[in-house]
Amino acid sequence: MKRHVLAIALAFLWASLFLYSDEGQKDKPQAASEHHEVVVTATRLETPAREVGSAISVISGFDLSRFKKTFVLEALREAPAVSIAQNGGMGEAASVFLRGANSEHTLVLLDGVELNDPINPSRSADLAHFFLANVDRLEILRGPQGPLYGSDALGGVVNIISKRGLGRPRLTLTSSGGTFGTFTGQAAVSGSAKAVDYSLGLSRYETGGVSAADSSLAGNSERDGYKNWTLSGRVGIALLKNLEVDFVGHTIWAKTDIDNFGGPYGDDPNNTQDYRSFFLKGQVRGLFLKNRWEQRLAVSVVDSRRSHHNQPDEFHPLETEEGLFKGRMLTLDWQNNLFLHPTHTLTAGLEYEREQGESEYLTEGPWGPFSSLFSRRKAETVGLYLQDSIRIAGRLFATAGLRLDHHSRAGDAMTYRLAPAYIFTATQTKIRASLGTGFKSPSLYQLYAPGTIYGPIGNAALKPESSLGWDAGVEQPLFGGRAKAAVTYFHNDFKNLIDFSVIQGYINIGRAETKGVEVEFSARPWESLSFNLVYCRLEARDEVRETPLLRRPEDMISARLSYSFLTKWTTSVSFDYVGLRKDVNYNVWPALTVTLPSHSLLNGVLSYEAGKNTQLFVRLDNILDERYEMVCGYGTLGFSIQAGVRLGL
Repeated sequence: MKRHVLAIALAFLWASLFLYSDEGQKDKPQAASEHHEVVVTATRLETPAREVGSAISVISGFDLSRFKKTFVLEALREAPAVSIAQNGGMGEAASVFLRGANSEHTLVLLDGVELNDPINPSRSADLAHFFLANVDRLEILRGPQGPLYGSDALGGVVNIISKRGLGRPRLTLTSSGGTFGTFTGQAAVSGSAKAVDYSLGLSRYETGGVSAADSSLAGNSERDGYKNWTLSGRVGIALLKNLEVDFVGHTIWAKTDIDNFGGPYGDDPNNTQDYRSFFLKGQVRGLFLKNRWEQRLAVSVVDSRRSHHNQPDEFHPLETEEGLFKGRMLTLDWQNNLFLHPTHTLTAGLEYEREQGESEYLTEGPWGPFSSLFSRRKAETVGLYLQDSIRIAGRLFATAGLRLDHHSRAGDAMTYRLAPAYIFTATQTKIRASLGTGFKSPSLYQLYAPGTIYGPIGNAALKPESSLGWDAGVEQPLFGGRAKAAVTYFHNDFKNLIDFSVIQGYINIGRAETKGVEVEFSARPWESLSFNLVYCRLEARDEVRETPLLRRPEDMISARLSYSFLTKWTTSVSFDYVGLRKDVNYNVWPALTVTLPSHSLLNGVLSYEAGKNTQLFVRLDNILDERYEMVCGYGTLGFSIQAGVRLGL
């Protein structure tokens, strides 16, 4: 009943805004000389960030370069309300929690295409292997985003956007090395000529690493290394004046040394995981009816393959393990943008998605052999989405969206979203709010996993998980636009969460609530100095067990300072604080809930422009040599240093 009343109220509010838009058409447009950051994830359209009612953050390529970030996971630490948990060092399995939502409730995109892996038990995305080479920027959209993105976006969206080539051909070579036997090498070429633009990159990363099982615990002395090769590219071709095609490709090969578990004697000297990923997207974009109708037709395929190998060794002479996990996602997206008026844009589209997965897992030990075979399974989803965007008098902006999805097994799901924003002209104060819903279809494993002698696992009768979330915030430019402060309050309710019961297998039984406050401050008093500060206070609770959700810190602080001096020198310093959070120690019986201590990380980069196209740099991580765990029983890197050179030709 409450949702029906809410939907009627939203419809009434939207009608009022639309009727008022006639008055906005008479007002003078905003001065063209004003420059504003443009984002695409919030509306699926290139939109100035000041006109967006949703909570969205951008980590620019400039920031990534200044702080010499290597992986997407590293960069996400500075975004509001984003926390990371990783089972050890580089390349180990990782989870991303956005506003306290489960990791599988964050939809991860590459240029708008879903990267969540269909063969993962909960269809989460593992960003442990995603290199930042050839990445233009990251956009982090917070809150339920069902209408534009369908399944999996209950907590929000992370969109990784590739670079486009521009101007004369340019070759960039980067190499660095340092502690833990770490080596990084990158080669990139980009440019544009007449009707073609291109950007291609090849990257290699290798490290001796640290023990995945915490080396401060007994029996964990063996280091777990990691290797990564990444090839990525983007090519655009203008076929006609109003018709162009784009191709984006991304492939990863990675090998990770892992341990049997986190905790004392979790070490295993020959337990490894091989990871392969292939991504290809082709898009045709055309403008018709005197540029009032834009059509985008995109086809993409994402193919992933994980294999585990663990042969007997002197410490585990009777144990062997082999696993193979293969997933594939095919997506067709037809988006139409109707520019009805400079103040009014209508977006409508059709999205088709087919996912499939299969796996084999074999193990043998003192208690005999065990096998788990998951034969190839498929599921299809068809979604219809509609979004209306208006801008009135350069002060009032709003988007409203609606979507209907049909999953071949789980049935129908309808989602909606409303995100208005208003700017007070005199002070440029922006108030914004959003209200929306999201859903997540059951994964292939949750639907079809075969049962065991102990009971069922998969459940073909599962229904989609759902969320209802809202936020409200205020943004205030300061000192003539040289600084900005923002405060946002958010609240999310999750229902029908899929949980595992030993007796019944997977069932819709879970409920959760997350709420909190995000505080942001950024300043650039002059060109050579910039400062960013983000604070988040989070409460995340399991409403069934009445306990805090695991691995969600209550407090998070992220600060960034960058300063250029003496013409050629730049120093960049970052500070990250992660507060108390609950976890489970599985190395005792029965398993015990524990509180992981807070920790602080201080990192820095010093760079020197040695010539017109030559940069020398030194990167220092965990300068305070803090000992901490992101996941109970698993290790993390201590103090490390890397030195490198970047050449532009």
